[in-house]
Amino acid sequence: MPKHIEGNFHTLEYGEGVLRLIDQTRLPGEEVYLECRTEEEVAEAIRAMVVRGAPAIGVAAAYGMAMAAARRADLSPEEIRAALDAAGERLAATRPTAVNLFWAIERMREAARASGAAGGEALAGELLALAAEMHREDVAICRRIGDLGAGLLPEEGQVLTHCNAGALATAGYGTAGGVIRSGFRDGKVKRVWVDETRPFLQGARLTAWELSRDGIPVTLIADNMAAFCMQQGRVGVVVVGADRVAANGDVANKIGTYGLAVLAREHGVPFYVAAPMSTIDFKTPTGEDIPIEERSAEELRTIGGRRIAPEEVEVFHPAFDVTPARLVDALVTERGVVRLAAGESLETLSGP
Repeated sequence: MPKHIEGNFHTLEYGEGVLRLIDQTRLPGEEVYLECRTEEEVAEAIRAMVVRGAPAIGVAAAYGMAMAAARRADLSPEEIRAALDAAGERLAATRPTAVNLFWAIERMREAARASGAAGGEALAGELLALAAEMHREDVAICRRIGDLGAGLLPEEGQVLTHCNAGALATAGYGTAGGVIRSGFRDGKVKRVWVDETRPFLQGARLTAWELSRDGIPVTLIADNMAAFCMQQGRVGVVVVGADRVAANGDVANKIGTYGLAVLAREHGVPFYVAAPMSTIDFKTPTGEDIPIEERSAEELRTIGGRRIAPEEVEVFHPAFDVTPARLVDALVTERGVVRLAAGESLETLSGP
């Protein structure tokens, strides 16, 4: 197997009690790292989108939980478990749609409940080791997703992607970005078309930056140019990530994704979603049951702090939309590929 193309930056890294996060609100102008030493600081970094992307949020939250335990290592395991419940609630309140956040918090809580550690220091050490394991797991999972997804891409394909589902959205390598990386490594990706992704511009600021740094040919377009590019035959496949996948296969992802799926169907372009199993929420029956986060009105009224709309104008700003499973030609996970539009069920992935 050819070597994976790794990003030349770290989305997050932990050492000596500090979680370092690349500040994604400062990209592409500045490559600055924020240092978090408490779970409160991690929660604020998630809320402010310093760190974003469902898998990256999950790993960051796991480290936040571990730091909450480490700060209280002089307490008893029972007292630490109570503190972890409070830390988990604080972290969970930051972003309601990305299910990886809740998955990571619960995994840390379950580990604390199941631990037989006699002292708080031992329990804190166990939780930090688990957070580091989840970090490594995410990178390995993304590589697996990338390799499986690359097998679906057309030869010398032109790929369109939305928002950022690359290494910046994960612990490394990326989900949709991983498919692109593996496809480029295998000679199957000729060019990547990147939607700017209004209003927070994750495509323009982050995906274009990330791909260009890795030497992958990338062309930035405004969101409303996607239909024209498909009509002209410039797009051979659409690959996006996900923040939550319901049990029936409906996909919640960055606002604008549903529109791309409709356009792809109209133009006969395959529409693929790449996401880890931790993003699939089998407890949520359909997309209608997924909570949709609404962001600040000022994020829509301004760009980079500059006002582009009247301050008093009313704003509707959902951060995500839901794409019905019938429009998803394939969901790529580390456990395999499910062709949702053809009627395949996610239950085939729900084994051990």
